[in-house]
Amino acid sequence: MSTEAHDRQFVVALARGLDILRCFRADEPLLGNQDIAKRTGLAKPTVSRLTYTLTQLGYLVHEARFGKYRLGAPVLSLGYAALAGLDVRQVARPFMEELALYSDVAVSLGSPDRTSMIYTESCRGRGALTIRLGVGSRVPLATSAMGRAYLAALSEAERTRLLDEVRRFHPENWERVAAGVEQAIKDYQTRGFVLSLGEWQSDIHAIGTTIRLPDSGQIMGLNCGGAAFVLPRERLEQDLGPRLVEIARRIEASLGA
Repeated sequence: MSTEAHDRQFVVALARGLDILRCFRADEPLLGNQDIAKRTGLAKPTVSRLTYTLTQLGYLVHEARFGKYRLGAPVLSLGYAALAGLDVRQVARPFMEELALYSDVAVSLGSPDRTSMIYTESCRGRGALTIRLGVGSRVPLATSAMGRAYLAALSEAERTRLLDEVRRFHPENWERVAAGVEQAIKDYQTRGFVLSLGEWQSDIHAIGTTIRLPDSGQIMGLNCGGAAFVLPRERLEQDLGPRLVEIARRIEASLGA
């Protein structure tokens, strides 16, 4: 049974409104009601009522020229408030910068959101071929190094629930995706880090591990990634993987773990 089906405290309309806000991406800032209905699975009349309400509240802005919506300023204020509350960003950044300069690629920290991981901090090396993803960018849960590390750190029950959701929304190539996650779990248990070698994007190689916040127990993902020819498997496994795990433990220690 879904949460809304058995939890009398659960406000379905609020959940649906938040699901609509989640639909917007940095690379897709404009969405119409039909786009939103397709992504959420909600009926178009329901979506129309919710987008109207969110527009009246300022959380969405209607672009009449395109007949679509974009996120409004109040959403931005919520995002900045959330980032300001993440003390781990300030603690982690010096360690991340250290590894980014050493590796000459990108090092990022992220939190889960449904079937994605959202970057909450990112540091880049000096190289021109560094991945151009920043705070607010999303990477997929099941094929990115950060997402796989997060999945590997969860309990089996939590992991199964999330993977069921991934499979429902992304059924294509599921056997290959599931095999990659299974290997990542084994790697995480034996080495403390996982790999993604062209499985998120064909020209990107990355490693990932996790940080557990001591006060809340929240799990965050930490990755290091860049162009595949700059990061061959051997370099990731023998050099950057162990360094990433070491940095994760140093961040946890600095947080009081």
